[in-house]
Amino acid sequence: MTFYPLIFHVGPLEITGYGIMMMVGFLLGGWLIAIELRRRGLYEEYAADIVVAAVIGGIVGAKLWYWVLNGGSLFSRGGLVWYGGFLGGTAAVLLNGWRLKVPMRWTIQLTAPALAAAYAIGRIGCFIVNDDYGRPTDLPWGVRFPEGLPATTAANLQSQFGVPIPSGMDPATVLAVHPTQLYEAGIMLAAFALLWRLRLTERPVGWLLAPYLILAGLERFGVEILRLKDDRFFGPLTIAQLVSIGLVLVGVYLLTSLRKAAAVEPGPYLSASNQ
Repeated sequence: MTFYPLIFHVGPLEITGYGIMMMVGFLLGGWLIAIELRRRGLYEEYAADIVVAAVIGGIVGAKLWYWVLNGGSLFSRGGLVWYGGFLGGTAAVLLNGWRLKVPMRWTIQLTAPALAAAYAIGRIGCFIVNDDYGRPTDLPWGVRFPEGLPATTAANLQSQFGVPIPSGMDPATVLAVHPTQLYEAGIMLAAFALLWRLRLTERPVGWLLAPYLILAGLERFGVEILRLKDDRFFGPLTIAQLVSIGLVLVGVYLLTSLRKAAAVEPGPYLSASNQ
């Protein structure tokens, strides 16, 4: 299958499929958080507070992470790395929660399922823009990206990622690759379904972030095996895999430390009296 990036113009403005899906991911995350706040009888406007902080912190963090790894201009349109966005968005959301005097355990409880769903939507955006694909494959569902970032030509895959190309192959040949973006989207949608169900169980507030971190870390670590990457600075492991290990370890720690944690009140900002 051959797939081209979704890009269209409204006057001088260029709109990409990734930008659309990123916006959808943030809106979906906010909607899911609002549903959970409503179910608990808490102040629904906190969902909008979280989304605004996540957008600002996420974009800044994603851009800074890319700049640290690749250099270039901080103000160019391209160059966003998910782990940088995750860390930046997390910091901004937690700082904003602290400003509003919302206990951190409530913030991480509310956002865990939404993180999984928004990530899945974002990965669909990566597929639509033809970025973050995997290694060459001859499987029936392999996808060719003639205008990808970069295009999946034999020359590009060899020069930028060190993929061995058979002798005599035309360098302009467009090769099929693993659609790892869709693999991730499918896995994280399943993770979201599990977390959305787990939120209804009787667990200490904040516990729900633990399974999210474990699932997200394992998913990314596994998919990175199939990803085409040029950042394997630590032997066979990519930077994303090292961060994934850290997420799993934090998740395991939270799983055990919060298992029997004492109850925590939502605080005045989240209390139903604010509605």
